[in-house]
Amino acid sequence: MSHPVISVEHLSKSYRLGQIGTGTLTNDLKVWWARMRGKPNPLLKIGQSDHGNREGETIWALKDVSFTVEQGEVLGIIGRNGAGKSTLLKILSRVTAPTSGQVKVKGRIASLLEVGTGFHPELTGRENIYLNGAILGMTREEVRRKFDEIVAFAEVEQFIDTPVKRYSSGMYVRLAFAVAAHLEPEILLVDEVLAVGDAEFQKKCLGKMGDVAKEGRTVLFVSHNMAAVQNLCPKALLLVKGSVSSISTTENVISAYHLSQRKTDQIDLDDFRPKWARPYITAVSLVNKDGIQIQSVPMGEDLEFQVEFLCPEGTLLHKPVLGLVINHTTRGSVAGVNMRMTEFNYPRNSFSAGKIIANLQDVNFIQGQYSVDFWLGDGSIDVDAILGYLRFSIEESDVYGTGKTPFSHFGVVYLNPTWRICLNE
Repeated sequence: MSHPVISVEHLSKSYRLGQIGTGTLTNDLKVWWARMRGKPNPLLKIGQSDHGNREGETIWALKDVSFTVEQGEVLGIIGRNGAGKSTLLKILSRVTAPTSGQVKVKGRIASLLEVGTGFHPELTGRENIYLNGAILGMTREEVRRKFDEIVAFAEVEQFIDTPVKRYSSGMYVRLAFAVAAHLEPEILLVDEVLAVGDAEFQKKCLGKMGDVAKEGRTVLFVSHNMAAVQNLCPKALLLVKGSVSSISTTENVISAYHLSQRKTDQIDLDDFRPKWARPYITAVSLVNKDGIQIQSVPMGEDLEFQVEFLCPEGTLLHKPVLGLVINHTTRGSVAGVNMRMTEFNYPRNSFSAGKIIANLQDVNFIQGQYSVDFWLGDGSIDVDAILGYLRFSIEESDVYGTGKTPFSHFGVVYLNPTWRICLNE
């Protein structure tokens, strides 16, 4: 039987734009009174447009969001900036109220919506630990029992009796996370705060959140770090312009996230060209066996990349060399090769334009989302590069012929061994 601890039903949140914000209450009242009488803004200078008079204009941070989270579930929430992720967590934390819809939460919530949420800057680290414990409904004895563990995790023993306003941002986030994770809330909400800490502490925090999940507590984790989401969250939710676009396994949702970026972004090849590069490459593509551009390939199929180049006026490529590196979106670089390695035989001595085709056979990539970095050189000198422009997905297929597909968490390639059993007589 399922035990949902968070139930979000048709949740929406809107903000009205341009109503107040002149800087003083007196001026706000002047603007409001002029608006009520249909008069122009009295604070505007001659010839200045009234950009603030937008009666009735609203922006929807969230629109008709519905989902449930089970007890002990770790849910990643991803999306572009402005998608509504932080607004959603603020509503769940009761920092702000929804415009419509409802949220049902069972259990104590600890929130890390930004660095040092709930800390009083004038209080010491010790005092803030007890203050946060009281906010979470913990008794003084419960906080005392966890106190040494919190301080040791945060690595601020030397400064525990110093006012937190004197802490660095790294110390602030270490103590804030330690308090939230160790005071045993039933639900932990984390919003991108781990970006402040160093790499070692981020790893430590991810491990602690994994421990929290194993203890049966619920975690909602907002991050732009796809590797962290992949490693921590079996399930994820994608927000696009305030609405739920996808809720599924983390691998599928991350793929949907990257595809949604490609569809909504106005992509220019020059945006992916390093500053040092010169514009030789004019097009890059992944094609099928019929030469048609594609964005996804079944597991076990060949990969064929095409790179078109045109030399700037007055230049030639005497030995065009193409190099490529394939990257998994959450696991980094997985494979690379260039024409120098394979000793390509050139049909002529110079080129002003052309197309280089790289056909990769027996590429046993696991299902997932990938990108490609291309380099173009003349002999041993790099002249151009297009980094991360071309993205594609590897789709599941029955590569073993058994109806069972490889597990994506095993790595980025699948193995197809020949098995033998040797019996000792």
